[in-house]
Parts: sequence; C-alpha cells; structure tokens
Amino acid sequence: MKFTIAFAAILAVALAAPANEDRDAQIVKYENDNLGLQGYRFQYDTSNRLQRQEEAQLKNFGEDVSALVVRGSYSYTGDDGQVYTVNYIADENGFQPEAAHLPRA
Repeated sequence: MKFTIAFAAILAVALAAPANEDRDAQIVKYENDNLGLQGYRFQYDTSNRLQRQEEAQLKNFGEDVSALVVRGSYSYTGDDGQVYTVNYIADENGFQPEAAHLPRA
C-alpha cells in the first residue's frame, strides 16, 4: 500500500512538471562580426524559436568622449504561443526598449 501511494505521488509530480524544451535548445544560426574599435554585430537563432540580433557603433560625443551606441532586437514565443518581439537602443539616454506588449510611459 505504501509503495502504491509513493508511486502515485512520484507519478503525479512527474506529470505535473512542464516539458522544458529550453533545456535542450540548440543554436541553429550564429553570425558574429567584430568591427574592432568601430563596434560589433551579431545574431543568432535557436531551435526553441529564440532570436536575437544586435549591432553597436562607436559614437563620438566630444573631443575625449565616445561610447558605443547599441541597437538590437530579440524575440521569443510566450507560454500563450504568441511571438513577442522587443526592439531596443542603448545610448547616451540609457536602455530604451519598444514592444507592443510593454507599457508605454
């Protein structure tokens, strides 16, 4: 009897655990370009439908002041099956994401 209860409890836990396809995801596309002191760009796609791309360029703000300006996007499939995409820029004004599912100021 104890064995049956223990087996039922273990089976219930195993069935309740979600299948985690993220754990076994593979990179299916990868590109990376190092542009030296001028910046970089990369992109990748994974088997679980994650995508990301980013590009950075050096911007001069004055004689002795320069920084990278980064632009990019990423997308993923939510638990509801919808694809969510976030576009962003990171520059002298900070990180600025834009997406239909994010609240606007």
